[in-house]
This record gives sequence, structure tokens and C-alpha cells, in this order.
Amino acid sequence: MTAYIVRRLLQTVMVLLVLSFVTYGLMGLMPGDPLDVACAADPKCTLENLDQMKRDLGLDQPIYQRYAKWAWSFAHGDLGYSRTYRVPVTEILMPRLWNTMVLGLLVILVSLVVAIPIGVYSSLHPNTKLDYGVNLAAFSGISAPSFWLGLMFIIVFSVKLRWLPAGGTETIGMGDPGMMATILDRAKYLVLPVASLSCLTIASWVRYTRASMMETLRFDFIRTARAMGLPRRQIIVRHALRNALLPVVTVVALSVPMVVSGAVITETVFAYQGVGKLMYDSIIGNDFNVAMCSFVISCFMVLFMNLFADIAYAYLDPRIRYQ
Repeated sequence: MTAYIVRRLLQTVMVLLVLSFVTYGLMGLMPGDPLDVACAADPKCTLENLDQMKRDLGLDQPIYQRYAKWAWSFAHGDLGYSRTYRVPVTEILMPRLWNTMVLGLLVILVSLVVAIPIGVYSSLHPNTKLDYGVNLAAFSGISAPSFWLGLMFIIVFSVKLRWLPAGGTETIGMGDPGMMATILDRAKYLVLPVASLSCLTIASWVRYTRASMMETLRFDFIRTARAMGLPRRQIIVRHALRNALLPVVTVVALSVPMVVSGAVITETVFAYQGVGKLMYDSIIGNDFNVAMCSFVISCFMVLFMNLFADIAYAYLDPRIRYQ
């Protein structure tokens, strides 16, 4: 197992290098170069001044040399300087990353607590009215666009009922009300984004859990356990559910990075100050360093969760061994 993990970590590093290099090149081709914009805004700026600025910043060098310098600085913790916010990228990225982590962890927790019990219960009562209702709700949740769902929540709970704020991360100008008041204030801003993302995630996870559980219940070892007179609860929880979770682990592991890394549309709709909205704003504003760092972190989350899924396989199914 140790050799497998080391090998996968090396593969992760290689994939990150390739993806970051490709993205670095594509972002360099984006229109609206900051130096060109700055030069156009200054009547005294000439083409000679523009060429000199590019030489000073190393932009006249081949792309592989520029990428190597950027990757070396990134590996040593120097994430660069934000052109839009005029501060180091670390000062912007860390608070946004924390906000996204809180949002993502809440979505994952809510989705797991709701989706797995509903999927298991639906699989134990197939072709009933409850099962049909669960399937209808799941298909509706999967089909609903995330931006539309977010807007509907804003219209109902913020505009019509006035129960929750329409967007933001915290109330501005509160001062220092204390830890509990701060937590409660931020919690009310999290309700709608968490509900919006959870509805989409729950719908998908319910379908996978139900299908996997129904397939597992048909296996011979389940019939053997019933024939041996084991309690129904023990058969379902200890034998059926553990095996049924194997394909669900893959779905959950691959869904986690999409939630944690930003949910760009949802964060933009609710103006939630997370990595997703930061990535969107930096691309629109051509803030190169912020966009690159956000992208690399998102890629790392995807690759790390893939590795986590493989390790979880070995824990859930003792028959799986990595040599």
C-alpha cells in the first residue's frame, strides 16, 4: 500500500505540472494584456516603453522559461502579486479558501446524512409510492440547473419571505460582536448556498446509493446471511451497505473537489466570497496570478480525492489489495 501511495503521489505531481503548464500557456493567450491596457491608458507610453516593461518582467522569454520561474516560485510559497487587489495573492486566497472549505464541508455533511439513508430506504422498498417519489425528486434535482435553483431560493426565501439574506458572506459593519454572534451571523449567509448545492448533490448520491444497494441485495452472500438467520439490521448495515458503498465512494470522492474547490456558479449567484467566485472574478479581470493559483488548488483537490477513493476501496473491501 505504501509503494502504491508513493507512486500515485508522483503521478499527481506529474499531472499537476502538465495541467498547470497548459493552463499557463492558455492564460497567456487571453486578450486584454495588463501591460497593453496600462500603456493604452497613458498617452506618454510608447511601443519602446512597452517592450522595455515586458523585458523587465521577463515576458519576452519563451513560455517554458516563464513557466519554470512561476512553478519554482509557487513551489516555494511565493504565489505572486494580485494586479486587481494590489496585495499578495496569499492574502486574498487564504480567507477565500477557508470560506469555500466551510461551505464544501457543510454541503458534504448534509448530503451524506440525507442521501445515504434515503437511498438505502428506497432500495429496501422498491416499486412503492415512496420509491417513486424519491426517484421523481432525485431526477428533478439532477435536472435543475444550479443557477436557476439558486435564484429560486433567493426569490422565495430572501425576496418573498425575507427570512435569509440574498447573498454575501457576513454582515458588514458588525464590529466585534463575539465568537458566537459571528458564527450565527455567518451561518445565516450559508443556508441558501448550502441548500442549493446540497439539493444537486443529494439527488445524484441518492440515485447511486439506491442502485448500488439494490444490486448488492441480490448477491449470494446476502441470501446466505438470511438463511443463517442473521438479524435484518445486521444484514443490511454490516454486509449489504458496506459492499454497496464501494461505487458510491467513487461518486462522493469525485463530487467533493467540485464542491470544495469552488462551485463557481453557486458562489457567483450568492456573491459568496469563496475560491470559485475568486477564480471567476480573476479570469474576468485578467488577474493572472490569482487565476493560476486558484486553478492549481482546484486540480490538486480533484487528484487528491481520487487517491482518497482508491485508499477507501481497500478499507471497505478487504479483497482489494494494492501491490
